[in-house]
Amino acid sequence: MHKSLLRIRYWRIVTFFARVTLSIIFWDIFLSRIGLGFLARNSRPQRLRGIAIRFRALAIRLGGVMIKVGQFLSARLDVLPAEITDELSGLQDEVPPVDFETIRLQAELELGDKLNSIFLTFEESPLAAASLGQVHRAELNAQEAESLGYRNVVVKILRPHIEEIVDVDMSALRVVGGWLKHYRPVSDRANVPAIIEEFASTLREELDYLSEGKNAEVFAANFKGDRSVYVPRVVWKHTRRRVLTLEDVTAIKITDYESIEAAGIRRADVAQVLFKTYLKQIFEDSFFHADPHPGNIFVTPLPEKRKDGSTDWRLTFVDFGMVGRMPERLMEGLRDAVISVGLQDSARLVKAYQTLGVLLPNANLKLLEEAGAQLFDRFWGMNMNELRNINHEEMMKFGLQFRELMLNMPFQLPENLLLVGRTIGILSGICTGLHAEFNLWEGIVPYAKKLAEGDGGSQWDVFFDEAGDLFKTLLAIPGRTERVLGRIERGELNVQMPMVNIQISYLERSLNRLTGGIIFLALLVSGALLYDAHLKLGQVLFGGSGLALFYTLFLARRSRRPWQ
Repeated sequence: MHKSLLRIRYWRIVTFFARVTLSIIFWDIFLSRIGLGFLARNSRPQRLRGIAIRFRALAIRLGGVMIKVGQFLSARLDVLPAEITDELSGLQDEVPPVDFETIRLQAELELGDKLNSIFLTFEESPLAAASLGQVHRAELNAQEAESLGYRNVVVKILRPHIEEIVDVDMSALRVVGGWLKHYRPVSDRANVPAIIEEFASTLREELDYLSEGKNAEVFAANFKGDRSVYVPRVVWKHTRRRVLTLEDVTAIKITDYESIEAAGIRRADVAQVLFKTYLKQIFEDSFFHADPHPGNIFVTPLPEKRKDGSTDWRLTFVDFGMVGRMPERLMEGLRDAVISVGLQDSARLVKAYQTLGVLLPNANLKLLEEAGAQLFDRFWGMNMNELRNINHEEMMKFGLQFRELMLNMPFQLPENLLLVGRTIGILSGICTGLHAEFNLWEGIVPYAKKLAEGDGGSQWDVFFDEAGDLFKTLLAIPGRTERVLGRIERGELNVQMPMVNIQISYLERSLNRLTGGIIFLALLVSGALLYDAHLKLGQVLFGGSGLALFYTLFLARRSRRPWQ
């Protein structure tokens, strides 16, 4: 690809994010500092939605990495507001196809022979065109078909110059990441440069079809003997780094609900099997299919009938370019989280958060435990449809009860959890679409018990761990009591009211900034009017407005609190 086109692409990306950054600085930082933050707050939903719409248009126009970025951002519910994630959630990995002559030359260069010599037939129109490559149907010659046991295949071919495009896009994103690490609302919750490098590593794997073929075989081995899951076989003879040839297993798309029902398959059964399949991938295999969007999972009807007379079927997974591998510490944290949810144990859930590293350093662990217990009491057992339709007053009541937690939101998502979070988010949407009454608790409870009794030992191990923690707490009570009584006798006991302190502090700073902003605007307008009349007082008022602006931006934020 010509270098000038790559430079234009680079500057388009950087310029877009530069405009977004300047907009955030003006609306969310500058206006807040001069006491006009209410203007930013009132317009924020519309502005954020506008940013997402413009990014979506840019991603569709440029293709390549930018569509992947949009899909990635749509899953960052922990960092980005709903106005952005909702708008980007429907961004599909589909772009206009490369013309056949160009893609044919790319494939023949990789395979070292003419396509019509390798395959009996090769369809010129692509079956699918994505941001990194496109897929064509083909037929193997008679000899190969007889030896392999199947004739129909699909051939994935990387787009020409895609590696150069990825390098340019990632260079631009690294510049943007350098800006974001200085913006505390984002940097406090995510290590942006590390996330970008994790994203780059995932993309490099997707650009290597030899790696994808190996991933498919690992996945198939993990489900060997399980009739409910199928993976296409790799034709290694016609596979290279930029070309991958697989058995054609195209069937009913998992979101084609009408076709699933027409085939005599219960959608609720599909949702349950899919969910259990991912529990096995994540918690038993430590290796999971990390791109479960609807185009990558099929429901395949089988000729046999089940005992109840319904159609037999299986899930078929394709596209293993994006897979997740689970480090031991991550596995330990996720297992504890599943066990704690299954057993409705909020204390254990908080410990799982700590193991996973999803809590900010200032997190109030006791409050988190109380909130978890309340969540279990109020919402445990509800299906997805019921959770979506929870009474607004009920949620407001919960929010008021734990308002300190709602204000601080002490969560972050480490980079090693990104693929897990994205996968679970997409999976939840697919399962709910298949069956509106889908209840994840029904799948989690037996699995939680299995984990508690299995890999971590027995249920007795869990009991003794909990008993040990309780015994340590009981032993510490006399010492803690003595220290508290001693502080009371010396008059050193202070009762803290964090929410009152936070609210008073926020109110004081807001009033200071608002006062400074009003004085700044008054002096500025008066100065402008008198300046037109050629009065020296106008110049003085202009100077005063500058001092008022300086006070509002810097000094008003440092005012001492009366209780300190």
